[in-house]
Amino acid sequence: MNVHFSSATDLWATPQEFFDRLDAVHGFTLDACANSENAKCDRYFTKEQDGLAQSWGGVVWMNPPYGREIGRWMRKAYEASQQGATVVCLVPARTDTRWWHDYAIKGSIEFIRGRLKFGGHKTNAPFPSAVVIFRPDAA
Repeated sequence: MNVHFSSATDLWATPQEFFDRLDAVHGFTLDACANSENAKCDRYFTKEQDGLAQSWGGVVWMNPPYGREIGRWMRKAYEASQQGATVVCLVPARTDTRWWHDYAIKGSIEFIRGRLKFGGHKTNAPFPSAVVIFRPDAA
C-alpha cells in the first residue's frame, strides 16, 4: 500500500489551494511545523528547530505531525493563543481522542467536507479533517 495511506509517515503536506483560501482570511505569519520543501510561510519552524520549544506569535499556521505527538502540538497551539497568538490548525477529525477533548474543543472547529488530497497526491486521505482555530480573545 502506498505510504500515503500508511503509518510510515506522520507528515501530511498541506494542499496549497486549501492553505491559500485560509491564508486569504487569516494572513499567516508563521508555519509552526514545516520543512524547506513544504513551508507555507516565509517564517517557519523545522523539525530540527523544534517548534514545540519555540515562541509562537502573530497568526500561526499549524499542520502538525499526525502521530502520537499531535496532542503536544495541540496543547502548544492552545497555550500560544493564551499568550496572544491566533493559531489555525489542520488536524485529522479524531473526535474520540484525548487531545481532541483536551484541546480541540476549546477552539472554533470547522469540519472539512470530503477528504483532502495531501501533498499533491491524486487520492484522498484515508481520514476526515478539521480546522481548529484558537484565538487570543477566546483563551
